[in-house]
Amino acid sequence: MTLDQFRPHVQGIVQPVVNLTRKLGITPNGLTVASFFVSILAGIAFYAGGVVLGVVMVALNAVFDALDGALARDMGVASPRGDFLDHVIDRYADIFIITGIFAGGAASWPIGVFALTGVLMSSYLGTQAQAVGVGRYYGGILGRADRLVLIMIAGVLTVLIPGEIYGLNYLGWLLVIFGIFGHYTAFQRFAHVWRNIGDL
Repeated sequence: MTLDQFRPHVQGIVQPVVNLTRKLGITPNGLTVASFFVSILAGIAFYAGGVVLGVVMVALNAVFDALDGALARDMGVASPRGDFLDHVIDRYADIFIITGIFAGGAASWPIGVFALTGVLMSSYLGTQAQAVGVGRYYGGILGRADRLVLIMIAGVLTVLIPGEIYGLNYLGWLLVIFGIFGHYTAFQRFAHVWRNIGDL
């Protein structure tokens, strides 16, 4: 299901925006930092009940996150430092957005922690694969791109079709899904790395 596997195939769609970004003098690290700040705004918006603003900020986070790497490659300045900064900020973005959703009342804190740990562990194991020499691994059922798209969909549904199912709105149930499939994705990535370590 993960949309991350389609990253190499969207270059043609992203390229016009990359060209415009270059003309405006925006740097890849500038986009990465911008994604950090819009994720903070997303978390604050969800916490304050501003679901529409939260969805818009999540959409901007997704756009900036997609563009920073593409711009770095286009400019020939992709580097381990930029990759490191991108991963650190992505994790903080996940924390701000998910915490904002459950702290804003969409779900209880145990569900929020369940979702957050699932997301962080799946992301950690993807990068840990690279650390042990297997290579960065985006596999598994639920990647970051999937999560951002699902947050936007759940946010729109929460606004257009308000109400609760067994005490949770769409965003609340989405956190349950993040917890279940986040930990399942972590297991899938662990299994992949474990199998391939022996081949090194």
